[in-house]
Amino acid sequence: MSAEPRINDRIRVPEVRLVGPSGEQVGIVPLAKALELAQEYDLDLVEVAANARPPVCKLMDYGKFKYESAMKAREARKNQAHTVIKEMKLRPKIDPHDYDTKKGHVVRFLKQGDKVKITIMFRGREQSRPELGFRLLQRLADDVQDLGFVESSPKQDGRNMIMVLGPHKKKTEAMAEAREAQAARKAGRLPGSPDDEFDTDDEHGEQQEQQQDAPADAG
Repeated sequence: MSAEPRINDRIRVPEVRLVGPSGEQVGIVPLAKALELAQEYDLDLVEVAANARPPVCKLMDYGKFKYESAMKAREARKNQAHTVIKEMKLRPKIDPHDYDTKKGHVVRFLKQGDKVKITIMFRGREQSRPELGFRLLQRLADDVQDLGFVESSPKQDGRNMIMVLGPHKKKTEAMAEAREAQAARKAGRLPGSPDDEFDTDDEHGEQQEQQQDAPADAG
């Protein structure tokens, strides 16, 4: 069944409840009269409530209406925030430098409004020391508590221990702040400024950052 409403001569009822082009109620009129008014206003007669008795029809520019509806739907999809779950893998005996690096990734993900799944991978005899993984996860959660919270507490999953961190900041807020920051940077940069010399490097850095969004290797 088509989702398109019936318009003009496709409407097959003896009378309709007519709504004018500005939303005013005209009342119940014969279909022929409604079609005559549509022609007089150079508009379309569109059936907007087919199940009503009599059906409700409105005078409008249907082509313009379809275009505006499509643009609104496109904008809504553009601004829709998709929940993204990043992943970070660590070893229970991770060294301080690797820990700081991976914590930096977690911080960046949370600032972007994304969830982060933290996986502690145990090997060999480490499997008999689950408290090492638990303490490491607790330490990480404490280190980033200003940006995120423990959404799923640490739990054993085979050889791994998993915890999920959720961001305090909503994805939509993070996206809005990112757009504002980008606009501010563009507004503050003048053509031919020294910053322009580093555009290539900035793009390279962004590419590296995107590559880092993939699940990180175990430390």
